[in-house]
Amino acid sequence: MTLGLGAEVFAVPVAYVREILDYAAPFAIPDGPAYLLGLTDVRGRGTPTLDLRRKLGLPPVPPGPATRILVVDVPTEGRTLSLGLVADRVIEVAAFAETQVEAAPDIGVPWRSEYIRGVVRRDASSGGGGFVVIFDLARLLTSQDAAFLAQAA
Repeated sequence: MTLGLGAEVFAVPVAYVREILDYAAPFAIPDGPAYLLGLTDVRGRGTPTLDLRRKLGLPPVPPGPATRILVVDVPTEGRTLSLGLVADRVIEVAAFAETQVEAAPDIGVPWRSEYIRGVVRRDASSGGGGFVVIFDLARLLTSQDAAFLAQAA
C-alpha cells in the first residue's frame, strides 16, 4: 500500500493493512511521545495512532482533505499490535517483486532511515519516476514504544 508524506512516497506491506479511515482527530493521551497523536476509535476499540511525519523526524503539517489513517496490525515481540498511521494521502495498492527492492540509503534522505526496509524505483509510466520507500513496520517501533502503545490501547 503506497502512501504519501509531502512529496515522498512510502509503502507498507498490504498484508498488514486492516483498513483505511478518513482522518478524525484522535483522543489525546497525556504524557505520550510527541509522535503519538492519541487513540482512534476503530470499531469500538481504542487504537494508538501515530503521526508518521513526527516519527520520521519530518515537520508536522495540519490534516487536509486527503489525510488518512491506515490501521495496521504490526507483529512485534510475541504479539500483534494494532496501530493507526496518519499519512498525508493514500495512493494505491502496488505490487513490487522482491528483486526490485534495493537496500535502504544511509545518507542523503530527509527522514530517519533506520525504519526503512528498502526502496523500489518507480518507472516513469507508473507514477513519474522516483522511488517508493518501504517501511519496516517492526523496526518503526522500539520495544519501549511497543510497550507504551500496548498499555495505551
